[in-house]
Amino acid sequence: MKKSFALIIFSTQIIFAQNIAQKLDDATKNLMNSSLAVSSNLSFYVSDENGNLIYEFQGNKGLSTASTQKIFTAAAALETLSKNYTYKTTSSYSGTISNGNLNGNLFIASNGDPTLGSWRYEGYKPENFKQKLIEAVKKSGITKISGDLVIDDSYFDHQTIPGGWPWDDLGNYYGAGVWGVNWRENQFDININGNDFKSFSYPLENVKWLNDLKAAGSSDQSLIFTAPYSDVALINGSLPAGKVSTVSGSVPNPPLQLGVEVQKWLKESGIDFSGKVVTNSQLEIEGKKTLETPKNNMILTYESPTLDKIVYWFLRKSVNLYGENLIKTLGKEKKGNPSFKSGISYLKEFWKSKGINSNMINFADGSGLSPQNYVSAKAQVQALIYAKKQTWFESYYDGFPTQDNRMKMKSGTMRDTKSYAGYHTSKDGKKYVYSIIINNYSGSGSTELQKILNVLK
Repeated sequence: MKKSFALIIFSTQIIFAQNIAQKLDDATKNLMNSSLAVSSNLSFYVSDENGNLIYEFQGNKGLSTASTQKIFTAAAALETLSKNYTYKTTSSYSGTISNGNLNGNLFIASNGDPTLGSWRYEGYKPENFKQKLIEAVKKSGITKISGDLVIDDSYFDHQTIPGGWPWDDLGNYYGAGVWGVNWRENQFDININGNDFKSFSYPLENVKWLNDLKAAGSSDQSLIFTAPYSDVALINGSLPAGKVSTVSGSVPNPPLQLGVEVQKWLKESGIDFSGKVVTNSQLEIEGKKTLETPKNNMILTYESPTLDKIVYWFLRKSVNLYGENLIKTLGKEKKGNPSFKSGISYLKEFWKSKGINSNMINFADGSGLSPQNYVSAKAQVQALIYAKKQTWFESYYDGFPTQDNRMKMKSGTMRDTKSYAGYHTSKDGKKYVYSIIINNYSGSGSTELQKILNVLK
C-alpha cells in the first residue's frame, strides 16, 4: 500500500512538471514565432530548487547577459571575501608635528572602498567621513600643515574601466570607473533646463564642458562623454525645454575630487593649509616620483559598511561601480594582481570549480555593462542553486529586486538585450530557479519575458 501511495505521488509530480514544461514551451515558442523576434536569440532554463531540470530552451547557449552578470560576481565575493569583509580608508602623515605645525604631508589612502562618501548608507555619508577625518586631524594636535595633501590612489592598477565598455557609457553615472580611492560613488549630478546648466551637485575639479545639448522632446535623451583623468567633458543629445532635468555623470578623477573637498574642509575647520592637493596617479602622469603612505603616524582608519550591505545595493540598484570594484578586489586578494583581467580570470576559475562548464561562462567584466559577456541561462541557474546552499545566501537573496510581475529576480537591460534570473515559489508551494536571456529582440523584451515567467506563478 505504501509503495502504491508513493508511486501515485511520484506520478503526480511527473505530470505536474510535464504540464508546467508544456506551458513554458508554448509561451516560449509564441514569443520566438512573433514578428519582433525574427532575428532573436533566446536562452532559457528552469529547474527546481535541487537542480532538477523542468524546462530548457537553448539553455547551454551563451548570450550577452547585461546586469544578470552581477549574480556571479556577488556570490563569488560573498564566499571569497566573507559577508563581513570591509574596505578601509586611512589617514596618516609624514614628517613631524611641532607646536601644532605638521612639517610634512597629510596622506589619505584606501584599498578601493567603493562606498566612501556614498549617500546610500546611514552613518557613511560624505559628512560622516568629513567629521571623522577632521576630528582625527585635530586630535593628533595638527593646527597647521606646511606640506601637501596627498591622495594615495595606488592600491589598484591604472586601468579604471574594463575593456569592452561602450564609449557611449563611460561618461554617464552607470559607466563610472574604479580607482584606488573612490568618492561619492564617482558620480555627479547636473541640473539642466533645456540646454542651460543650472547647478552641479558639487563643483567638479578641472573639468571644462562642451555643450551640444538641444532643448527638444519630452524625455532625457542626453549623453555625457568623458574619460578617466580627462579635463574635458562633452554633453549632447536632447532634454525637454521648460523644465529642469537632472543628468548624472561619472567623475573623471575621483581621487583629485576628494582631495579638493578635504582641502576645503581643513580650511573651514580652522586648520591652516597652504600646500597643494596631489594624487599619486597625477604625479605619475607628470613623470614625477610617487609618495608612499607612511605606515606609522596613522591618525584614522575608516571602515566601510560590511560586504553584505554592499552586495545588497549592488544587486538591488545594479551599481556597476561595485561590480568592477569587487572584480579588482578579488584579483588583488586571490592573485596578488588588481587588474580586471586577473579578477575576471579568478571569477571564471571560481565558478568552474563549482561545476559550471567553462564554455558556458565567458566573462568580460563584473557588472554586465560590457556586451562581450556571454553566459548561458543554464550557467546562471547553476550559480543560483549553488548560492542557495551557502550560509551567506540570505544576504545574497535579500538584494534581488521584486520586478513588475511581483517575482523576485535580478534583471538585466542593455541595447538589444533583456534578461532575468532568480528564485520563485509558486502559489502551490513549488520552488523554481530560472534564467531567461534574449538578445536582438526588436522590442524592450521586458513584458514578453515576464509573460513567460508568469507561467511559474
